[in-house]
Formats: sequence, C-alpha cells, structure tokens
Amino acid sequence: MDLWQLNIFCRVVEQRSFSKAAEAVHLSQPTVSSHIKDLESHFGCPLIDRLSKEATPTHAGRLLYGYALRLLALREETETAMAQHQGKTLGRLVIGGSTIPGGYLLPRVIGRFKKRFPQVMLTLAIADTERIIAGVLEGAVELGLVGAESREKNIQQEILMTDEMRLVVPVRHPWAAKKKIALASLLAEPYIARERGSGTLQSLQESLMRLGHAAEELNIVAEMGSTEAIRQGIKEGAGVSILSTLAISEDLASGRLKALTVEGLDLTRRFYITRHRQRSLSPLAAAFIDFLKENLPNASHR
Repeated sequence: MDLWQLNIFCRVVEQRSFSKAAEAVHLSQPTVSSHIKDLESHFGCPLIDRLSKEATPTHAGRLLYGYALRLLALREETETAMAQHQGKTLGRLVIGGSTIPGGYLLPRVIGRFKKRFPQVMLTLAIADTERIIAGVLEGAVELGLVGAESREKNIQQEILMTDEMRLVVPVRHPWAAKKKIALASLLAEPYIARERGSGTLQSLQESLMRLGHAAEELNIVAEMGSTEAIRQGIKEGAGVSILSTLAISEDLASGRLKALTVEGLDLTRRFYITRHRQRSLSPLAAAFIDFLKENLPNASHR
C-alpha cells in the first residue's frame, strides 16, 4: 500500500467509475484496476463492488476511504508545513462553501489569494451546508464556510461575518412598493423554499421558531435546489422567497427584484468558518483564514 494507490482508490470512489478515475489521474483504466486489485490483495478483502453499474465501495471500502482521506490530507499538510518552514507558501487546500458563500464570497477571495500566492492550488467544493459539514467530518474538505451552526461534536466553528436575508418579490408584485409586511401575510403567500440541508432554510426555521411558528406553516408551492433557481422562479411569478441580499445584489440594483423585511422576523444570519475539531489546521489553511478575515467586508476579527 502506498499513498498513490490510496489517491487512485479515492478517485474511483468519488467518481464511481474506473474510467472517469483513470482520466482524473491521467492513467489507463487497466492500470487503475491493477492498483485497486493490489490494495484488495494487501487488505485481503474486496474494496469496490464491480457487479453494479457504478463502481461503489464495499463496507470495507467505505472504511478505507475515510482513513485514506485523512492520510492524503496529512500528506498535503506535511508538504505545506515543510514549505512554510523554508519561507514558502505553497501546497493544496480543499475548501467547501455552502451555496451563498461558495457562489458569491469565496470565488473572489480565492482569486485574490492566488495572486498573492501563485504556487498554491485551491479547490472549491460547493454544496448545501449539511454536505459541506459532512465533507469536513470525512476529511475531504479541510475548511468549510457555511451559513448555519452545526451540532456535530467534532465540528469547530468560528463566526466570520453576518449575512442579511430579505423577503424577495418580483417587481410587479403587490408588495413591491412596500418596505415591510406582516408575518401573517407571508404565511399566506405562495412561497418557494430551498431544499432541506440548506443554511438558508435552517436560518429561516430558527427565526420562525423564535416567534412560535414553524416552516411548515409557509404556503410552500415549490422546493428548489439552488438560489439561482429560486431567483428565476420569483421573476416568473411562481412565488416569493427569503434570500441573501448577496445573491440578488444585481437584481436589486437594476430593479428587477424588490427586497423587504417581515415584521418581527430576524433575517440576519452568520457565516461560520468550519473545521474538524480533532485535526490540526494546516499552515496553508491558517493563512487562508487570515486572508478571509482581511478581505471580506464585515468580517469578524476576534
């Protein structure tokens, strides 16, 4: 067993395909299969189920995958630490962002970071809050930036900045000229919701609970898996929704959408730097956190 074989194994698991994994690591498919067979011989058990249409890990394969991610992350941490010791900032860092920070905050910060440290390789994974936190727990992601708190005991979070959410309506909606509406009006209006697992939905649920209400009281007419889909749904008159103002800043500036508040409903939420409590932070990850705090408006510097 060596780290290169483990890297290939992880690519097979993640791509669910020997051929796609081969493309990812620039090897032939027979070579990839040979490396997996060597690992299976080393551990004395099957690691990949080849009977299904997809290459899926066996129970032993899932166990190995978790440890392999940790070993590969430790390799990257070692490379980075040794470079840091010599006064260099280089290495590879995998960052996860939930929908809003991943789509609207992290890309521009990553661009600036790359200009300062051109030898650094940054990978950004975008998914809902639950999946980013799962990635941190598994070791696939070293740092996450998400819009909700986690109750996982092995997750450590630090507030980075606040985010303002607003009720968003199309420009021809009867509420478009208003600055605020009553909560009872919102509960009766056709509403487009984010999917379960999103930080936006979790923040809204918590705000409603503080007022003695539940998200189930909303008149939900559709669930959509992305902020972009909801934006388009609002424009087409499918319903209203609560979104981050970061995601609709251009629409607000152009007047295509209108944003207002809901009486009594706190729509302020926080973005959290998220990491594994039991794993040491790599020097590169620590440098990126410092850079985040320096380059994002309203970032916490505690």
